[in-house]
Amino acid sequence: MQRLSGLDTAFLSIESPSAHMHVMGVAVLDPRDLSPELDFDRFCAHLAERLPLIPPFRQRLVTVPFGLDYPAWVEDPAFDLDYHLRRVAVPAPGGQKELATLAADIASRPLDRARPLWEMYFVEGLEHGRVALVSKIHHSAIDGMSGVDIMAHLFDLEAAPEPRLAIAIAPDWSPERVPSDVELLAQAMVTAARRPVRVVRTASKVVGTAWRVVQRVRGADNHGGVPLTAPKLTMNGTITPHRSIAFSSVPLAEVKRLKDALGVKLNDVVLAVATGALRSYLVGRDELPDRSLVATIPTSVRAVDEANTMGNRVSAMFAQLPTELDDPIARVEAIRLSTIDAKDIHDDIGATTLQELAALASPAMLRSAMRLVSTFRLTDRIGSAVHNLVVSNVPGPPFPLYLAGARLEAMHPLGPIFDGAGLNLTVISYLDHLDFGFLGCRELLPDIDDLAAAVPDALRELAKAVDARNGPAAPHRAKRATPRPASGGLNRVAPRS
Repeated sequence: MQRLSGLDTAFLSIESPSAHMHVMGVAVLDPRDLSPELDFDRFCAHLAERLPLIPPFRQRLVTVPFGLDYPAWVEDPAFDLDYHLRRVAVPAPGGQKELATLAADIASRPLDRARPLWEMYFVEGLEHGRVALVSKIHHSAIDGMSGVDIMAHLFDLEAAPEPRLAIAIAPDWSPERVPSDVELLAQAMVTAARRPVRVVRTASKVVGTAWRVVQRVRGADNHGGVPLTAPKLTMNGTITPHRSIAFSSVPLAEVKRLKDALGVKLNDVVLAVATGALRSYLVGRDELPDRSLVATIPTSVRAVDEANTMGNRVSAMFAQLPTELDDPIARVEAIRLSTIDAKDIHDDIGATTLQELAALASPAMLRSAMRLVSTFRLTDRIGSAVHNLVVSNVPGPPFPLYLAGARLEAMHPLGPIFDGAGLNLTVISYLDHLDFGFLGCRELLPDIDDLAAAVPDALRELAKAVDARNGPAAPHRAKRATPRPASGGLNRVAPRS
């Protein structure tokens, strides 16, 4: 039995009938020229083979009565792989729109907490003979970087890899006895006895941290995002259970060229492209505010020795997205200054503070707080938004991946949304492109396709402005990826600069 952390538990506790706390990925695969072809049976056999490498896939939750302590993972004695693997098809013509509509329907339903918290859908009927894999995993089990680790176990570096040694030497799996409520309550009493000491220690740290952050935010030259100062938009209302999804992709080489030309970080250009797309979208809705949006940016604080471990090792920082600026180059500079200050504030807060704060609240307290927010629609009553949206940028592999012999063509990640912030934008790099995944509340963003369609235009707008200022530059040539051993998993990709 493995106890969840406070942050993992928080992602469980804030879940509601309208706020589903699962993360998703939509992978598009090209199985053509495979013999035998990649069908559902072959896909299921591949997953069954890789299960020993992904322990969370066979673990389910055990909750403590009355929410008095954190839940725990146990090896599910009733584990049934067939339940988690589903076979579906999209209607003709099987394009990106049809795939996004299917993914939105899957995203609109919560996971069954009586079973391990994941599902995978094998999607047939895509145009040009392609198939897709739609995965859904609860945020309490993974964050962005541990999601990349799961990719490393499911995918290979070549179409016909050597057998993995890790699978061959994996210990035989056996289910666990589920502890009784009496046992769980007894353990909760022991934990409760230790909590006052932890509360005092964390509270003293938080007071000092809060003072430093307030002093920095009050500074006249602070450009970081400040919660509760965001303009109120339609997307910042109370969400429903229904989701809308859209995808977009842009060339990674062009983003890198603009990064070099402007002397900024790659993430600054990604945020600037997202800002340009949001500006176009808000203009189209006659909703462009006169001040910058505030984006929550999840940040990995996973240590090197925590690689290939599940659960959440994340913090967050707040940055401004200057949609009010007409000049795309000015937007990049504003974002550069904002992310610098946001990182400084994040460093003042500390990488582990969010996890420590989450550990102070019991699951019952968190559930009650979220129920209060939802019942009284508090996010609709305040004049400003806490934040406008969540933007996450995850570094992915620069080399091709294969699943059961089929080449991965694109991977669109999708994160959760909350009351008050009904849009999540997650980006991942793969090979020579950046794949964007937009997930929103369908009632708040019924036209999310327009937002995704604005991404390539925003990149072209920025490129045109840079070339007009600097003159056209030679295309950016990506460095050749270092060959990886065919039998191994993916190495962790360092954060991009």
